[in-house]
Amino acid sequence: MNLRLLPALLGLALLAGSAAAQEVIKIGEFASLTGGNASFGQESHKGTQLAIDELNAAGGVLGRKLQLITEDDQSAAGQAATAVQKLIAQDKVVALLGEVASSKSLEGAPIAQRNKIPMISPASTNPKVTETGDYIFRVCFIDPFQGTVMAKFALSKGWKKIALLTDVKQDYSVGLAEFFVKYFTANGGTIVRDQKYSSGDKDFRAQLTSVKAASPDAVFLPGYYGEVALIGKQARLLGLTAPFLGGDGWVGESLLPVAAGSLDGSFFSAHFSPDDTRPAVQDFVRRFRAKYKSEPDDMAALGYDSAMILADAIKRAGGTDSAKLRDAIAATKNHPGLTGVITLDAQRNAAKSAVILTIRNGAYKFQESVAP
Repeated sequence: MNLRLLPALLGLALLAGSAAAQEVIKIGEFASLTGGNASFGQESHKGTQLAIDELNAAGGVLGRKLQLITEDDQSAAGQAATAVQKLIAQDKVVALLGEVASSKSLEGAPIAQRNKIPMISPASTNPKVTETGDYIFRVCFIDPFQGTVMAKFALSKGWKKIALLTDVKQDYSVGLAEFFVKYFTANGGTIVRDQKYSSGDKDFRAQLTSVKAASPDAVFLPGYYGEVALIGKQARLLGLTAPFLGGDGWVGESLLPVAAGSLDGSFFSAHFSPDDTRPAVQDFVRRFRAKYKSEPDDMAALGYDSAMILADAIKRAGGTDSAKLRDAIAATKNHPGLTGVITLDAQRNAAKSAVILTIRNGAYKFQESVAP
């Protein structure tokens, strides 16, 4: 070797090492930023982006900055699969965050699994999501727990006669209704009416007239916020005064304005309350308000938690090798999340508490917390 070239070669090696250290870590996100579930996707994205920005401001992960590449699946069937394929094949992301809606996660998960790209869903509660394979995770509780929580709550209120109103186009709604009914009927409750509707419907008067005729103590409505708000308004106009019960799909910025007080006295299960007095939660609420000029909801907090769990796993894995990263995510224990202390079980589901919120005077109010 020509010794005179040695300093130059060493310099090139140092530059190459520095470039490698500075190479960004690409993280993919697929979310419903437009369409019927846009509130879910937009709020989850805000929480995710806030986490990424804060991590980068603190120096990144392993000395490397994170780059969030987001694709809008438009709340439309088939678009989640297209978004995930693009993020993996073209953008070369090392992991995926998304989706909120279970039906969209069930489109994307098989693609992530085939390509061995770890995927963390912030809020898809249908059990089938993580059953797709060992690269698929979630940071939310699942429908068997959520459905049981609401069934127990109904029984604790002395409500023994429940009517069902289920969105047959959403895996989330069908699954949540199934688990609610299983516990409720096994413990002395009766389903006095079982009515169906489809996402995008605007007129629910026929179903609600049938429900009213059954004189239920309450109505279990495991749908998404867009239809839930319209159902609440139409129910009250028809003279149906029974309280409604629901799940985390109720969380959406348009629910309360559109419902216009018609859902007061109703209850639903959720993942998070900005009224939580824990310092970490109140700090997050302040930072979120400062950045977005709005109040964070469940989806924002879950988006934040999903990004922070991924970042923590990258640190523990010592890099972005897919197999090592998968194993690190799976080993997540007692992570201090905004939505609770998160431990991923053997099925890659989060064991954590649920929150029950009520609607009073047109606002969400904390009712109680329920441990798993």
